[in-house]
Amino acid sequence: MLNRILGAIVRAALVVSLIVMPSVFLPNVSGDSAQVIALIALFGAALTFFEYVSAYPGLVEFRDAPPFNRIRFGSLFVTVLLLTVIMQGTVDPSVLSVLVTAIGGLIGYVMDFQFSPVRLIIQLLPKDMPIDQVAMVRVAAGMSYLISLISLCIFYLALRLGNWPAKNGTFNVWINLPTFDPTAGGDVVARLTRDARVNIILGFLLPFLIPAVLKSAATLFGTITVENYQSLIWAVSAWAFLPASLFMRGIAMGRVADMIADKRRKTYANADFDHQPV
Repeated sequence: MLNRILGAIVRAALVVSLIVMPSVFLPNVSGDSAQVIALIALFGAALTFFEYVSAYPGLVEFRDAPPFNRIRFGSLFVTVLLLTVIMQGTVDPSVLSVLVTAIGGLIGYVMDFQFSPVRLIIQLLPKDMPIDQVAMVRVAAGMSYLISLISLCIFYLALRLGNWPAKNGTFNVWINLPTFDPTAGGDVVARLTRDARVNIILGFLLPFLIPAVLKSAATLFGTITVENYQSLIWAVSAWAFLPASLFMRGIAMGRVADMIADKRRKTYANADFDHQPV
């Protein structure tokens, strides 16, 4: 019980540090914005603490199947951290900010080709926007998208080489998939496989769909601006993180479906062997 409480406290502290990071390191943050961010951070910390301190399922999927959530959180944390360093470098340059900006610029340039997600983000910007601001958005988009791809590769290696989630012992579907109801009807394996495919398809399409939706909404809400660095950081981070998260969720649910199907085959095989005539 003590280990569970300590783990919940550490996770809550990490969530707070993630949420407040841009407002702490970026200059010219208004008092009202700081108060709103502090309120959101407290809410996120409370939700995380009560989720992980409880022995019963809540809202977080694959809670007892590390490193699924650790990879997702680490991906978002690194993305927000590096984008904060890049934005801070525009006001107060440092060796680290110059290095990260240079790496992001190279990645953004490589990924900025026709019909790529980075190019679609660039096309959302006003045509009269200064070239340095366009370059900054390209740097942020390229860095975020690269981190999301790296997180997918790390999870795939953990799944294949680490035999996830079987290495953690018995996989409890009730705790790790609290929003999935096995008794809702239909075959569990078929439903898990269907949900896995839907998540993978959405994860693949979202980097292209989000810019298209934002471009359509620009006629109602106006074009995107990069004057607010906090908004830019969270928008670009969400654009890269959400598709990767859905992709990982789809892969994970497909893995669970394969485990259940394999368990069924072994059970049926043992039952047939036990009923063979002597």
